[in-house]
Amino acid sequence: MNRWLIVLGTIIVQMGLGTIYTWSLFNQPLSDRFGWDVSSVAITFSITSFALAFATLFAGRLQERWGLQRLIRVAGVVLGLGLILSSQVSSLTLLYILAGFVVGFADGTAYITSLSNLIKWFPERKGLISGISVGAFGTGSLLFKYVNSALIGAVGPAQAFMYWGIIVLVLVVAGSFLIREAVVREQAPASKNGPKQVVARQEYTVKEMLRTKEAYMLFVIFFTACMSGLYLIGIVKDIGVQLAGLDVATAANAVAMVAIFNTAGRIILGALSDKVGRMKVIAGALLVTAVAVMTLSLVPLTFGIFFACVAAVAFCFGGNITVFPAIVADYFGLKNQSKNYGVIYQGFGFGALAGSFISALLGGFHLTFIVIAVLCAVSLLLALIITPPGQGRRASQREKQMNLKPSSRAS
Repeated sequence: MNRWLIVLGTIIVQMGLGTIYTWSLFNQPLSDRFGWDVSSVAITFSITSFALAFATLFAGRLQERWGLQRLIRVAGVVLGLGLILSSQVSSLTLLYILAGFVVGFADGTAYITSLSNLIKWFPERKGLISGISVGAFGTGSLLFKYVNSALIGAVGPAQAFMYWGIIVLVLVVAGSFLIREAVVREQAPASKNGPKQVVARQEYTVKEMLRTKEAYMLFVIFFTACMSGLYLIGIVKDIGVQLAGLDVATAANAVAMVAIFNTAGRIILGALSDKVGRMKVIAGALLVTAVAVMTLSLVPLTFGIFFACVAAVAFCFGGNITVFPAIVADYFGLKNQSKNYGVIYQGFGFGALAGSFISALLGGFHLTFIVIAVLCAVSLLLALIITPPGQGRRASQREKQMNLKPSSRAS
């Protein structure tokens, strides 16, 4: 099987899945059509994001039962039907169930399994391949900002749901025909002339992974990275208006810029992690994020400072969520990648909710940014000290043995 056809199929699937990130386009039109409060409509996307993360806990088991191709096709059909049926809703409850939970669960199921499968096909380029797959997800969001905007303007939000659902169904189902399930091969050792890459010492099950302290350290780091990025993405327009003094139209441009830099970070930092090491990339991204959010909180914002900080956070967020699937494979093996990453991925779901809750509790942007900066500092420390399970202890033991050898010869 040509591996690059599988890459193409995964890109098509991921682009269809990424379209859910255009949800903000529907908030005001649905509010105008039904008289619902905009904030109540916006809750739908929070439900979608949480359901997406929740689905990753079950996707691996469903894949074992149904097979990858069939699972992705079923997820694509359910995702498309969820959007099509959303065109008929007239209550917020039904909107939450269909466009929120059903769409999010189907999206997360196809997302985690197609991504994990592609990484298994390219064990020697996990960072680059993860970047391509997750970058396609971001590209789908970017392109469909224009598609769904045009549909809403032409036929209204209800009919736009129907056309959107049909397009997504076709994309995901069509892409699945090019995907083949990978057979896990032994991970290639690092080249002597290249960067030192991490190779898991065993294939961990979920239970075995959860017995390691490294799993919880990775969860904290991932939670921090997701919360910082998702919180900023959700309020970037408001920051531009309230803190930088920009007009609404200029601040709205930051939304498109976030999508562009987010996608760029996924591809660039994913590939870079193969060359310099993944935790170095994560540590650098956390440092940049901490500096950017502290600047947004403490420095008087000009047009240039605002856009530079927003671009930096978006770029780092895209890179973080791209590199993490490869880190989980490095630390815990490829065999159970979907299940293991599904557990760590819950940091995304909790991160999607935490920023808003902290902001509501503390009463604004400034203190929330300071909390995010502190969490980034803690996670940065964890990123600098963490090693794969067991390898840190074995390395220290080897060093002790090497240090003892000369003295034993001398004696």
